[in-house]
Order: sequence, then C-alpha cells, then structure tokens
Amino acid sequence: MSTPADPSSLLRVEKGHAEPEELAAITAILMARAASRQDTGPLPHRGRTAAGWRRLERQSGFRPSHSWQG
Repeated sequence: MSTPADPSSLLRVEKGHAEPEELAAITAILMARAASRQDTGPLPHRGRTAAGWRRLERQSGFRPSHSWQG
C-alpha cells in the first residue's frame, strides 16, 4: 500500500465539519478494530455450496399441476 502525499487526505468528511479531536477518536477506533482482528486463515464457508436456483434453459416451459417434479 502506498502512503498518500497529503496526510490530510486520509479521512474525508462527506457532510458537516469534524474537529481534529473527532477525527483522532474515529481513527483510534478504526485502528483498534483492525488490530483486534485475528488472522485465523480463511473464513469458514457458510451456507450452500451449490446455487439455490434452477437453470431455466434445462427445463421445459410448462409443468402440469399434477407433475411429480414439484
């Protein structure tokens, strides 16, 4: 990662005005959260491994109401 030339461009206030103390506080919080993350490797997979939808091109356009296919 490269360091920006102007240190004042590290944080940008989108709306309103932030005092230097407020910027320091939010910076401290973000740095503490980043430091508290434990690098345990890849995140465990949650959920299904296959898509939960059907491929429409592999189905006929009409399925009768008495069909066993659901």
